[in-house]
Amino acid sequence: MLRWRDVMAYARSGNPTPPNKVEKSEAEWKAQLTEEEYYVTRKRGTERAHSSDMCNAFDPGKYACKCCGTPLFDSSEKFQSGTGWPSFTQPMEVEHVAYHEDNTFGMSRIEVTCNVCEAHLGHVFPDGPDPSGLRYCVNAVSLQKMKD
Repeated sequence: MLRWRDVMAYARSGNPTPPNKVEKSEAEWKAQLTEEEYYVTRKRGTERAHSSDMCNAFDPGKYACKCCGTPLFDSSEKFQSGTGWPSFTQPMEVEHVAYHEDNTFGMSRIEVTCNVCEAHLGHVFPDGPDPSGLRYCVNAVSLQKMKD
């Protein structure tokens, strides 16, 4: 189980080795994604809070990266954070998520990206529920629910 000290170590010292890499040109990403998906995942944007029904959906299942299909989060780790974005306590696989120090907008945060295709997912914070204490605050447009 990842904890805040693990997240900080990855952000400062290097991320786990991904299982594979997916690289596409900007034109290929633009052709694949909607304008909002492209803005959020490729340009590190943020969707409007409470803009997705995914915040309140707690059906069993798994969530994958919208860009490359890499499995990222399981609904068993999803919780209602009240922030307006889907929130999770752990990634499905440690090597599927990467961590980066983000000091934009006068804040000090840890950005999370897909470790396979580098899509921006959101940020992780040390204010989540026990036992991990982590809150992965993820843009819903960065995710797609996987089919069983």
